[in-house]
Amino acid sequence: MRKQTSLILAIGLAFPVVASLVACHTPDSKSAAAVPSAKVATAQRGDISHVLTLAGQFQPYQVVDVHPKVSGYMSRINVDIGDVVHQGQTLAVLEVPELKAELQQTVFQLQQSKEEIAQAQHEIDRAEAVHAALQAASKRLKHAAEGRPGLIAQQELDDAQAKDLSSEAQVNAAKAAMAAAQEHAGAAQSDYQRIAALENYTNVTAPLDGVVIWRYADTGALIQGGTNSNDQALPIVRLSQSNLLRLRIPVPEDDVKYVHAGGQLQVRVDAIGRSFTGKIVRFTREVNFETRAMETEVDVENKDLSIAPGMYANTLLQLGHVTNVVTIPVEALVLNGEQETVYVLDDSNRIHIRNVAVGLQGSKLAEITSGLNPGDRVVVGGQDKYQESEEVSPLLTASPASETVQETGGMIDMKAETSDGGAH
Repeated sequence: MRKQTSLILAIGLAFPVVASLVACHTPDSKSAAAVPSAKVATAQRGDISHVLTLAGQFQPYQVVDVHPKVSGYMSRINVDIGDVVHQGQTLAVLEVPELKAELQQTVFQLQQSKEEIAQAQHEIDRAEAVHAALQAASKRLKHAAEGRPGLIAQQELDDAQAKDLSSEAQVNAAKAAMAAAQEHAGAAQSDYQRIAALENYTNVTAPLDGVVIWRYADTGALIQGGTNSNDQALPIVRLSQSNLLRLRIPVPEDDVKYVHAGGQLQVRVDAIGRSFTGKIVRFTREVNFETRAMETEVDVENKDLSIAPGMYANTLLQLGHVTNVVTIPVEALVLNGEQETVYVLDDSNRIHIRNVAVGLQGSKLAEITSGLNPGDRVVVGGQDKYQESEEVSPLLTASPASETVQETGGMIDMKAETSDGGAH
């Protein structure tokens, strides 16, 4: 009886196990196990930006060494390092005694030439008056002789005509003397203007608005005139045009193709806590052999002189940017030869391989210019496991619609530099 009870209990326990094994081999269960799962993402509308971070340095728009035109002793210097000056402002005054004497001499010569012109004019007037009288007398005698032949001797007629011609020659001579006097006056005037210009050069003025960044001369010093570009004479001061600065940025060779006049840059000057948008004004169109970078410049207004030349700036150069475009994860793209394809799911969760055109591509997202619509579901990863028209079980994964890709070409971390300097 005890054995029979144990056998019945064993059969009762085994029945559920057998039933479960039979259930696992039903046709419906076999069909569900045959459908593979696939990670999918939804095509969305978004933005993709590709930016390059670069470190730049501010330079003066112009730097000018101010030399005097003439040599002389420094009588007075009106500026020092750090002074803000304006175009035409007198920076220094030189003492050149020789120039004063030469200028006085040219004034005398100019006055003398004017007197010579006046005298020549008087001589012309006198010669013309004499010539008119003698010419009238000669004509009267000639008319009288023609009216009554033999009344006037031929000798007298010849003398009158000779005097007429002689007076005419004197008029011409007086006019020639006037021309010579006028030429002399012109030379005297030119000489006066030359010496006066040199005299004016003793007042050394600023050629532009700027800041005095160095001073080389003191009162009483002998200053050599900068008349020759090869001359090694020291200037009086050095001026920096700092109200307008050049922000110079070395753009790496690979990104030169994105540089164009008018291109915008985001600029941050950490030293003064200032940020602004700048525009590319010029670039060298040449890649430096050593740095493999092209110098690019942005003009920066600095009327308040808050930015000092030599300061660093961190910039953000936009290399590529698209807005409101169809985006998908880059893992959804499959390269088939030279053609990009994606695995798209239809409403029945069946796969269809579709050709697409790819635009701007970031590190996570890619722009699809044609071949997909927002809302389409695409397989992300492992596409080689699936076939055309194969049914899959989608596992939807969340993905961003927009992305900003930041490429680093060099940045200046002022806080890090400060801390490093303190450590040393």
